[in-house]
Amino acid sequence: MIAIVNVFLKEGVLDPQGKAVHHALDTMKFEGVEDVRIGKQIIIKLSETSKAKAIEEVTKMAEDILANTVIENYTIEIVE
Repeated sequence: MIAIVNVFLKEGVLDPQGKAVHHALDTMKFEGVEDVRIGKQIIIKLSETSKAKAIEEVTKMAEDILANTVIENYTIEIVE
């Protein structure tokens, strides 16, 4: 079972990397880009066979170490 955890800054938290990429896209004449936010993706291979237990385990991982929940949100996707 594979868990995909996407971590990204909460709305309202300054994202300097996103701003730099947005500026670069503007400079390169890409039009229609209103905002850019940068995050990270963590892919975890699990031996767990229960989807519910996998979600519970990965949620604990995200809360404890993968995300700084003061300034970041995360999503979890389980791929079987």
